[in-house]
Amino acid sequence: MIRSDPREVDPPAVPALFDYRNVTPSSIRAVTEEGVARADALLAEVIRPRPVRTFDDTLLPLDRVIRVLARAHGHGAFLARVHPDRAVREAAVAADERIEKWHAQARAADDLDRAVREYAATPEAAALTGERRRFLERWLVDLRRAGHGLPAQDRAQLQVLRNRLIEIEVAFQRNLDDYDDGLDLTRDELDGLPPAFLERLQPGEAPGTFHVGLDYPEVYPFLADARRRDLRREMERRLLMRAAAQNRPLLEEALGIRQRIAGLFGCASWAHFALEVKMARRPENVRAFYEDLVPVLQRGEADELATLSAMLRADTGDPVLHTWDVRYYDAQLLRSEYGVETEKVAEFFPLGRVLEGLLGVTGEVFGVRYRQLPGAPTWHPDVLTYEILDGDSGDVLALFYADLFPREGKFSHAAAFPLAAGHRHDDGSRGCPVVAIVANLTAPSSDRPALLRHEEVVTLFHEFGHVLHHCLVDTSLARFAAIETEWEADFVEAPSQILEHWAWEPVVLRRFARHYRTREPIPPDLVERLVAARDLNVAYRTLRQCYMGLLDLGLHDAATERDLDEINRVAHEVTGLDVPEGTFAPASFEHLFGGYDAGYYGYLWSKVFGDDMFSRFAAEGVLSPVVGRAYRRCILEPGNARDAADLLRDFLGRQPSNAAFLRGLGIEPPVPG
Repeated sequence: MIRSDPREVDPPAVPALFDYRNVTPSSIRAVTEEGVARADALLAEVIRPRPVRTFDDTLLPLDRVIRVLARAHGHGAFLARVHPDRAVREAAVAADERIEKWHAQARAADDLDRAVREYAATPEAAALTGERRRFLERWLVDLRRAGHGLPAQDRAQLQVLRNRLIEIEVAFQRNLDDYDDGLDLTRDELDGLPPAFLERLQPGEAPGTFHVGLDYPEVYPFLADARRRDLRREMERRLLMRAAAQNRPLLEEALGIRQRIAGLFGCASWAHFALEVKMARRPENVRAFYEDLVPVLQRGEADELATLSAMLRADTGDPVLHTWDVRYYDAQLLRSEYGVETEKVAEFFPLGRVLEGLLGVTGEVFGVRYRQLPGAPTWHPDVLTYEILDGDSGDVLALFYADLFPREGKFSHAAAFPLAAGHRHDDGSRGCPVVAIVANLTAPSSDRPALLRHEEVVTLFHEFGHVLHHCLVDTSLARFAAIETEWEADFVEAPSQILEHWAWEPVVLRRFARHYRTREPIPPDLVERLVAARDLNVAYRTLRQCYMGLLDLGLHDAATERDLDEINRVAHEVTGLDVPEGTFAPASFEHLFGGYDAGYYGYLWSKVFGDDMFSRFAAEGVLSPVVGRAYRRCILEPGNARDAADLLRDFLGRQPSNAAFLRGLGIEPPVPG
């Protein structure tokens, strides 16, 4: 039932757990339609004619819309990414499209534009400060970018284009989530893989074979350890061709639509249009960022590739290194130069211990504690549920879910999904944000717990940075609640980039890394070798990030007909290796449809900020609660209520610097002045 008063949209400070066990396609449709109906009622309140408009009757209901639809998404559309029942996922996909189209249509409404502009002309609006001033400014930008001010014919075309773009984005992700491929291999063809890896595999279709799928816990160890070079090549080809037949035409259509939208606004390209509201502002600034960085990295990479090529030649007689060789010889170097066996190291990282360490360290540093909720009604038995409590008051601050293992039809990457917005209620009490980590980590086997490769530990720390950013926000308006609905792609990753550092700190690793059988702590010399190996082939890995950012920019900074294969090839040149023949990686590049379009550079851009912020911890104490509380207060709690540059200056006590980032890449920063 829809409440009669559209203002009654806030749940209790500590909401009852939503029962995901009883979700059905019809319940998803119902919760979505209820959310949309309540959003319609709120919008009707906004556009109702008034003699004098106020913030409370014109803008505040728009923030309530965010809260209503965020909760509807969390109880419905989100399940497209995780639910084990295909029928539920399909209903959730439709719900996702329904909510996204509602947002687009609402922003395009003339009555809404008129109401907001009427309020903007009032003396009250002129006197706004802080969050409320920022909220009005952002809405005026939103309405302009929704097409208000364009000729009527262009606006009508814009709405058609945006609706189609939403449909494409939903279909693109669904194709990836549903895609299933891999290789069925004999034990001999799996030569080089440890027994523990084979034990985790499902049987192939032919008797005596094992199926190696494209989920990360299977495909990455295979590429690192399988001795058969031809099979590594074929596995990588399949990885880079995920959903290519379905997604290539969708990508081509989406790029054309984005360019047409940019043209309606008089922008040279989609990159110019998209970057207008991000820190970089213009594609020229992003290209300059790469132009400064790439040549220096390539000089370091030359030695890395020469070493790998020499190893390949010694093994095979072939001097030409390819992408499917890199992980294999990187793993060889880890063993020979650093004495690091990935599977052996994983024995010290059972998931339970990693979670204890992650929660223990973040609780100590940032002034929170965690309480697990066993038996919580989740969408799958593997999902863990936790409350986050304030360390001083004991108040419940937030709730998060952790869905960490691969399964059929599940989102295939790693991400944090907001399920309910954090904000201050109208009476000043704090709402309870909810978020879910969705990842694809190594699952337990019949005789072993989930044993994580160290790169998976880093991934978990990274995604938990998003959780803290979303859950510890303390803003008056839901719009500025960190990763909820409005963010700058070039800063949103910084709170995750900084958290990765703790996964490499010896003092942290020694606190929780214990062998899953003997419970012996990880040997100090192994920690030292693991940390020393962090920079192994770092130039190549960073250039891979540059490739993906340049690919994204190249796809969106072209005003003419695009040759997607050529754009991919040119972007890939920065890695020093050829594009694998017969592949089309852009078809599985999820970030092109995940809000990072023309913004993937933000991963590397935000690493500059993350490394700079961690430099204060490095100087004053990696586990310092004093620095941690300052980080929570200056970076996490303000969410997006202030510009990122201001948050950084508050925390660092100085202008941001790229010195720590450059030193992490083995580049000595220039002397100031």
